[in-house]
Amino acid sequence: MDTIDLSGPTDEAIFAAMEPQEPGDFANHATPLIRHCWYACARASEIGRTPLARKLLGIDVALFRTEAGAPVAMRNRCPHRSFPLARGKLVGDRLVCGYHGMEFGPDGICAHMPALTQAPATATVQTFPIADRGPLTWIWMGAPDLADEALIPDTSWLSDPAWGTVTGSFHIKSDYVAMHENLIDQTHFPFLHPGTVGTPEYARSKLSVSTENNQVVIRRELKDAPPPGVYGKPANIMHKRVDRASEARFVSPALHTAFASVRDPAPDPGQPSLYRYNITHVFTPETNNSIHYWWFNSRDYRPVDSEIDKFMFEAHSQAYHEDVEALEWISEVVRTDGEAQFDLSFAPDKPGLMARRIMYRLSAKEAR
Repeated sequence: MDTIDLSGPTDEAIFAAMEPQEPGDFANHATPLIRHCWYACARASEIGRTPLARKLLGIDVALFRTEAGAPVAMRNRCPHRSFPLARGKLVGDRLVCGYHGMEFGPDGICAHMPALTQAPATATVQTFPIADRGPLTWIWMGAPDLADEALIPDTSWLSDPAWGTVTGSFHIKSDYVAMHENLIDQTHFPFLHPGTVGTPEYARSKLSVSTENNQVVIRRELKDAPPPGVYGKPANIMHKRVDRASEARFVSPALHTAFASVRDPAPDPGQPSLYRYNITHVFTPETNNSIHYWWFNSRDYRPVDSEIDKFMFEAHSQAYHEDVEALEWISEVVRTDGEAQFDLSFAPDKPGLMARRIMYRLSAKEAR
């Protein structure tokens, strides 16, 4: 494990922390997409008996469920004349092409072709490993023999009734590398999200960053400071000075998590002294320059409270919309500016650079 403290007291320590610890390049919007990874393809509730078309990692996929409820993912393109299979219909567990009536089972093998007495053995459609986990359905777009369901990231709190969860989604015209760097970069919080997440004190608080098994982890603590509105208002502790701790983690190319706690040293009678929040960012590249993005914010107190749900949904929707706008503006500049630029990086950018280096290595490994 490689740990760096980015709160050094001297400029020399700060600039030393900027130096890459290992040689290697960094992923960007042009880096080939990483396929050996479990990605969310949809909310589980989106997939049913009406085929759903969705582009994932540049591939058009048709998603549906068998009569028993098992999810199926197959390429959304008939091998005969490229008709989009999601425009067809389900008959039993077979997906029927709407052009010539070829019928494909959940395994992608053609079981019937009306124009022939026997289905051609060469007529198959690629299928993809797929599995439900709580509110999400995950897909593996890489080599099928590497699709170990044990590698699907743990997001069990999203299904835990002890946690109250609000959720939303965006379709973003940006790249998933920039999205990861944005989420792991906490120095922009007071400036892009001044009314919700960020406080000046938090931006200056002690921070450490480490790499653990192709993950990047940021840990930060801040004692005796006002809470941010997004946490303080629903807990009704905006008038307090509290202790905060957080862990933000680049889990995989498909997932970023953040676990935050707010401790009230002097709770009012009958009120908790500790408030916990789990923030879950799940996203899948549609292409190199577009993303499917689902977000969840979970709390461990008053899990069934419509007023808190409303506040949390509105506050986080605002914050994530600010991120989306910023990323789309940046993407437009990067793609359309006629003069190339090598972006500067500074010590606080280290966590994002570490994540980008991991993504570059994973992509390069697949290319070999």
